[in-house]
Amino acid sequence: MEDYEYGQETPSPQKSIKGYQIIILVLAVILAALSFLYYNQMSGLKRDFAIERDTLTNQLLALRGDYDNLRTENDTIARNLGIEREKADSLLQQLAKERSYSRATIRKYEKEIGTLRSVMRNYVHQIDSLNTLNKELITQNADYRQRVTSERLRADMAEEKAEELSTKIRKGSVIRARDIAIRVLSSSDREVTRASRAARLRVDFVLSSNELATPGERNVYARIIGPDGYILANAANAVFEYEGDMISYSATRQIDYQNQDLGVSLYYNGGGITAGKYVVSIYMDGYLIGSTETLLR
Repeated sequence: MEDYEYGQETPSPQKSIKGYQIIILVLAVILAALSFLYYNQMSGLKRDFAIERDTLTNQLLALRGDYDNLRTENDTIARNLGIEREKADSLLQQLAKERSYSRATIRKYEKEIGTLRSVMRNYVHQIDSLNTLNKELITQNADYRQRVTSERLRADMAEEKAEELSTKIRKGSVIRARDIAIRVLSSSDREVTRASRAARLRVDFVLSSNELATPGERNVYARIIGPDGYILANAANAVFEYEGDMISYSATRQIDYQNQDLGVSLYYNGGGITAGKYVVSIYMDGYLIGSTETLLR
């Protein structure tokens, strides 16, 4: 018995160390595998969260756009819509800053978006109800408005016809000037053909007969524009009113019109008469009643 026990072999220290090394190696491999699986799982979760966050962001943007598109004249509803839109903006900002990657986080945002969408549907229903009520009121008042409109149209048409007739009479009563001509006069009042010999100008024309015009005395004016584009004026204060403005004239006189053709001559006695093109315009009673162009040599 003692010989047998004496002959048993005991493990050496080197074998024990080698066994521990194997165990450690196996544990390291297992830890590395678990770390790899955990990393892959977290990466996948981050990708899924990024996709979910993009989806939620698009839903929030669409929801905010729906709130923006809702229009109502009811002050209370409009104010509440603004509050709900601010909630959507705040949730959108929170989502952009979110760093908690979990299903619970996604569910939380989905629930809040669902609440906002439900509230919006409620406001849409209220706005539709108000619009329906407004349409009913409009329909009820349509006959009254139509009657008022018809009466107003008749009154407007009568006023328009009266104004049209008044305008036709007013335009028809305008006295027109015809046969307008410029004569170049020398210092002896003889007609000459050269501007270099001119001492003054005479504007001749005929006021046409017009039975619609009011007879009586009135002033007639001539404006002569020289070749340089400036008005020939006898005096600095030689102006008259035309269409609300005070404009210069070259010659004027008072005539007595009795609804018959009336020959009129106006004289420009100032200087600055040179060769070139002249434009003559005749005015009376606040109207431009005729004009012509003449070339002086």
